[in-house]
Amino acid sequence: MHKTIAGLCACILAGIGAANAAQPCARPIDRTAFDIAGLKSKLMVTAITCSQQDLYNQFVQRFRTDLVTHERNLHGYFARVFGGRAQREHDDYITSLANTLSESGIQQGTLFCQQNTGIFTEVLALTKGSDLPAYAASKAFPQPVSLVACPEPTRTAQAGSSRR
Repeated sequence: MHKTIAGLCACILAGIGAANAAQPCARPIDRTAFDIAGLKSKLMVTAITCSQQDLYNQFVQRFRTDLVTHERNLHGYFARVFGGRAQREHDDYITSLANTLSESGIQQGTLFCQQNTGIFTEVLALTKGSDLPAYAASKAFPQPVSLVACPEPTRTAQAGSSRR
């Protein structure tokens, strides 16, 4: 377990720089996309570390349509923020996210699988893809970036005045 994760961590460290740069504000759709990315990465790291690839594959198959939608939304954030560098920044983020979650696994040591494989039971108990955002948000997976919520748009008074 430690060799696999340590090797992954070493490879990932090279891509952290851009993902840690200050980020502009995130809209609710962006926040949800980041939460879902955190869930997917947590499940992937757990599957690889704990030999649970079949359960990860079940998750992906069951929620494929929703996962694709959230991945498009995540890429939309990177396109809006980074323009022509969007794909590279998106890839760096995904790599940094896996690194962040792998480091957490290393800290848990031999207890990692015992403490984390239950997530598959929880997520596979969800009945529909629309349940994923609330579930992922409730877990608050560690992120390699800090997101700042965009301010709510304010309503402006109607132009002109009423005449009497």
